Amino acid sequence: MIDEKWIERSSDILGGTPVFRGTRVPVQTLIDYLEGGHSLEEFLDDFPTVDREQAISMLEWTKRVLLEPA
Repeated sequence: MIDEKWIERSSDILGGTPVFRGTRVPVQTLIDYLEGGHSLEEFLDDFPTVDREQAISMLEWTKRVLLEPA
């Protein structure tokens, strides 16, 4: 599981959508930015409440999950 210090999910925040802890920025927004050809730097510039460590942690967790042996 992803470290809960980086991501949170609460019915009180955007109806339970996973967001970067301490923000109202959905994790999906980072994924959408990257899919759209934007850089991590652009995302961080546009969403200054998310810090680099949070974003990198989420990306590393996703990589581990996807590359985990079946």
